[in-house]
Amino acid sequence: MKDAEATKGRLLGLAETLYDQFQRGTVPHLALPSRTKNNLEYDQEGEIWVYGDQESVRSVKTVRGAKSLLKTTYLIELLINEHLRQNRGSTLREIYYISENWDVAKFGEQAESDRLVEDLEILTALLREDFHVRPEEDGATVFGPLTISEKTRRGERTIHCQEDVGEAGYQIPFNVDNVEFKEHDAKFVIAIETGGMHARLIENGFDQEHDAILVHLKGQPARSTRRLIKRLNEELSLPVVIFTDGDPWSYRIYASVAYGAIKSAYLSDYLVTPAAQFVGVQPTDIVNYDLSTDKLTDQDLQALRSELADPRFATDYWKEQIQLQIKLSKKAEQQAFAGKGLDFVTKTYLPERLSEMGLI
Repeated sequence: MKDAEATKGRLLGLAETLYDQFQRGTVPHLALPSRTKNNLEYDQEGEIWVYGDQESVRSVKTVRGAKSLLKTTYLIELLINEHLRQNRGSTLREIYYISENWDVAKFGEQAESDRLVEDLEILTALLREDFHVRPEEDGATVFGPLTISEKTRRGERTIHCQEDVGEAGYQIPFNVDNVEFKEHDAKFVIAIETGGMHARLIENGFDQEHDAILVHLKGQPARSTRRLIKRLNEELSLPVVIFTDGDPWSYRIYASVAYGAIKSAYLSDYLVTPAAQFVGVQPTDIVNYDLSTDKLTDQDLQALRSELADPRFATDYWKEQIQLQIKLSKKAEQQAFAGKGLDFVTKTYLPERLSEMGLI
């Protein structure tokens, strides 16, 4: 994380770049990497997916480009004058509403303002947390044999993520770098897509029996959740496994943790855990455990075929699993294991899968 002065310097430098272009008689413009699947490249050294050389240019040559640069300068002014100089912050949603006072520079929808915040992250090589910009959603939760220390506006507090929290767990803050790991008795981390399955593992004592840290992904995981998982893996040398539903959308949840999301590949080095492994639900599990299923929709099939062409899924394992699922034309939820008893997932399925993976 950068301090406020360094952050202000980079944002001002971006505004000065546009001003200097005006002064030189150059058409003002900004170039950013193209955030598309076709522009993803695998970094062998970092074992992460990053953007390639393809670029998109915002230029005042067009009305749309001119408006985009105008909005960029307004946003820079907000971040410097309101956030950094006054040590305050806004949510992504609040930024959208603040722009209502910007006349022609106001945003048409929140997706537009969110993208512009991402653009500034790329252009400055900083994070939105450096800008004091917060996400709107709540953090996901952690439960397990881990003691942390968190810096807050009311001082520092130490929390044991089993003994000092309710069964909902410790809520992950939006700025995970304010959390320090003190000690732990864990052997691995299991990140779980659904709240129901996260609660099932806690109720069945899976964290105690297997010395596991349970992280609720809460669907598509927030950046803070992915950052915490990466830190648990790298700083504590804990293996990470991902447990999701057995459908194409859930495989993308796994991909966002292990490979990185396409739109935020510029943050891969900060957020991605390449060592994370996929536990399931696998298409092979549907067959091997005779799980209750639903039929794949046309959208599901289209998503699976898209994943076959996605470089992040270009491994023998994923090709075999996805091709099998297309052949079966079935999908299964994590809760399908409940049809075999409420203890089946923690006493049979997960121990068998984790044993196969060499983790227990």
